[in-house]
Parts: sequence; C-alpha cells; structure tokens
Amino acid sequence: MTQPPDDSAPWRDGWYRFARREDSPNFGARPEGAAIDLIVVHSISLPPGRYGGDGVRQLFTNTLDWNAHPYFKSIEGMQVSAHFFVRRNGELWQFVSCDDRAWHAGASEYRGRANCNDDSIGIELEGLEGEPFEDAQYETLLALCSAIALRYPVEHVAGHEHIAPGRKADPGARFDWPCLIAGLGWERSSFPR
Repeated sequence: MTQPPDDSAPWRDGWYRFARREDSPNFGARPEGAAIDLIVVHSISLPPGRYGGDGVRQLFTNTLDWNAHPYFKSIEGMQVSAHFFVRRNGELWQFVSCDDRAWHAGASEYRGRANCNDDSIGIELEGLEGEPFEDAQYETLLALCSAIALRYPVEHVAGHEHIAPGRKADPGARFDWPCLIAGLGWERSSFPR
C-alpha cells in the first residue's frame, strides 16, 4: 500500500515548507554528482536601499518593470534567482528548489571549486551591503541554515564577497558573522576566515 506524502515533513522535492513559495524560471539542473555543501549569503534590495517592495520577487520571476525606476535600466534583462529571500521582518520566500541550481553566484570560486551555483544554496537577505541587518533576519537565517544542514551535506557558509572577491561585496561589513557562527554552533572552519 502506498503511503500518502507526509505534509508535516520540512522538505519535499527541495522545497522548504516553512517558506512562501513562488517559482522562478531562472534555474537549471545541478551537474551529475554535485554535493550541495555550501550556503552562500547575499544581500539585495530593489531599488538599492529601498525595503518592503516587490522588486526582488519580480526580478527573480522575470516580471520586473524595467521602466519603474531609473536603477532598473542598469540591470535590464538580467535573469537571476536565489533559492531563498529573507525580508527585513524575517519573512521567508523560496524561489527555486534546493535540489536545483539557482542563478545567484555568477562567476565564483570557493574551497577550490569554481561555479559555486553548481553545489550551493543561495540565500538573499533584504538589505544593502555595508548596512546592518535586522534581528528577525538573523533568526530566520539561523533556522534556515540549520534546516538546510539537516537535509543536505552542508560543510561551508560564505558570503557572496568570499566566493567572488573584487566583483561582489555582499552581504558586507555590517553582516554579523559572529552571530551566525555562534548561533549555528558549527566548526569555525565552516566559515570564511
């Protein structure tokens, strides 16, 4: 007899049930044998420094009106995504199944491997590099990283700035790495030096 799916399980097909789901078309298959062992923390706001709007969701779903703000012209045509987006109030969205490859890292290298999209999970925090993040975002991030590590063989957490130095600077100097390190309780070697 086939058992019905367990709706109380935290994960189904790479989707986290505690996140609000909105599918992005910007993803692809991971390479054969890819070990999902890296979490990449980013920051984003659209327009930059403006919070609470729909710009990030629209960017990740290819529905952003490029004429709605002058800044949007500079990113017109970009097709990007992340697995997760954490709003300032801690609300969690998911755009790509963690079993799939989201388009968040770009040209990147970390722990001796290039193309970090292949084996990472990307988490965007609503914010601006160099600006502080909210306590609610850290609470959500800690819970999410812990849940990801229970489902995938995560060994490392890094910022976009660590996997694409010189090209990217997020989440930035005001991101509280000691909070994340202490809150997760993982080996110090799991984090950037």
